[in-house]
Amino acid sequence: MALLQIREAIREAMREEMQRDENVFLMGEEVGHYNGAYKCSEGLLQEFGERRIVDTPITEAGFAGVGIGAAMCGLRPIIEFMAFNFSAIAFDQILNNAAKVHHMTGAQFSAPIVFRGANAAAHMLGSTHSQAFDNFYAHIPGLKVVSVATAYDAKGLLKSAIRDPNPVIFLEAELMYGVRGEVPDEEYVIPIGQADIKRAGEDVTLVTWGQAVPTALEAAEAAASEGISVEVIDLRTLRPLDEAVFLESVVKTNRAVVAYHGWPYGGVGAEVVDRIQRKVFDHLDAPVERVSYEDINISYAENLEALAIPDARQILAAIKKVSYRD
Repeated sequence: MALLQIREAIREAMREEMQRDENVFLMGEEVGHYNGAYKCSEGLLQEFGERRIVDTPITEAGFAGVGIGAAMCGLRPIIEFMAFNFSAIAFDQILNNAAKVHHMTGAQFSAPIVFRGANAAAHMLGSTHSQAFDNFYAHIPGLKVVSVATAYDAKGLLKSAIRDPNPVIFLEAELMYGVRGEVPDEEYVIPIGQADIKRAGEDVTLVTWGQAVPTALEAAEAAASEGISVEVIDLRTLRPLDEAVFLESVVKTNRAVVAYHGWPYGGVGAEVVDRIQRKVFDHLDAPVERVSYEDINISYAENLEALAIPDARQILAAIKKVSYRD
């Protein structure tokens, strides 16, 4: 067992899959000579060379399209967006080509491609660099969407994503690349589509994912000090959604909170609430609460940015509200 940063776990996953399959290659801005904007690809250029670690110009639509074409021809590209905010430039390629090619060619072609990079707000980067793209891509049939919050999950799920025959959106938390966690020394993969119980509990189900996971765990710890036992469920995969895990938990706890980075209007958080209230409504002892970004563009100013992003205090307040402890 090794203690790795999330960036190191991502690097290990890519290295192992490139060693295993010569069709796997990495392409994106600064992935080679600069070792990646967040150093996720450090050393890979020296190991695999410029044919498989491909530095690109600042042309997201261009290299996304090249990657999709390569995938249709039998290769397995990993396309790194320096930040998922920049994937908006390539949205047409992802939406209308990667997600549609299998369907529109009658399964004659597929696109085994991974689009990965930093997602959600970082720190004082302004409105156009502080967006969470979970909801955008989870909305699209033909895509799988993964959002990771630990080194263990990052490695195991990225390996699965690279091997998957479908296009996968792989969302990494921009502020968490340096977070360390235990990663097995031996080979392992985590199946796409399986949620994970990060903390067992009996009184409240707290559903979360991505950059909100450590904040949710902090809130659960604070709730425990007030006598409320919180079960924290990390979805890990947003499409397909592992509803069985959180529905079973709600049946046990009778109360639910959904906490995430992203705007409240529509999206994955609303989908989770909808499934809970449609499928296990009779087990609920309180309305489901949601904690998200404020429904505004995130400001550059540090104090205003902090007010727009959910913190442990807000999640704890929602936990207490459904527990009638507020």
